[in-house]
Amino acid sequence: MENEKNIIQDLIRRAMKAREYSYSPYSNFSVGAAILSESGKIYTGCNIESASYTPTICAERVALFKAVSEGERKFKMLALVGGPKNGEKKTEEIVSPCGVCRQMLYEFGKDLKVVMADNEEKYEVRMLEELLPYGFGPDNLI
Repeated sequence: MENEKNIIQDLIRRAMKAREYSYSPYSNFSVGAAILSESGKIYTGCNIESASYTPTICAERVALFKAVSEGERKFKMLALVGGPKNGEKKTEEIVSPCGVCRQMLYEFGKDLKVVMADNEEKYEVRMLEELLPYGFGPDNLI
């Protein structure tokens, strides 16, 4: 269990670092993510906004797409951190993946652990299947 805590904290640190690169001039809400593949590699991402909004992409999908574009298809865990750029949080809530990100992550397996964090000590871990019950994935098409 201690090893898993170390992995979680490492992923959170990497997500926090990725968050620093967020391009979020419209929402002023920066998000960072780090995803651990079954091969042991970690890929990071940040949210990237567009003035026309529709092409905006979330940090989770950036990390996932980077990993998939490098040949990864199986994942163990994803960590996510986010909040206002100025650091002034209005609530104590942690950030969870949006519906689109949940769906994309589900594409690669419902048994992914999702770490939703404020920092290395304050976080929650949920299975993706909990966050997207009755999800629709590749198995539904076969």
